[in-house]
Amino acid sequence: MKESTWERTTLANNLAEEINKLKKQPENDIIAYGGSKFVSSLVEQRLIDKYHLFVNPVAIGSGLPIFSHWKENLLLKLVNATSFQCGIALLCYKPDDSESVAKLMQDN
Repeated sequence: MKESTWERTTLANNLAEEINKLKKQPENDIIAYGGSKFVSSLVEQRLIDKYHLFVNPVAIGSGLPIFSHWKENLLLKLVNATSFQCGIALLCYKPDDSESVAKLMQDN
């Protein structure tokens, strides 16, 4: 895609560069919605500051995991958890690169 006819749309050639520009702006949070490949690319480039993961207690046997191509440990720290009457849980994590967590992962 070389151009877009949508209003207020910018095409990004370098995803990491464009997201880092957005992060430096004083506006509100950035929310990324997309398919598993898009989200996987954000994870791989360490562009996500907070993960909001909905856990639905249904075993479907297949799907498109966002961490399938991740080659190393992704250390996350739980910052909030909310459960709903329907059984779904919302888990909120931030990346945790602290030395104590890294050592714990190495020891296991």
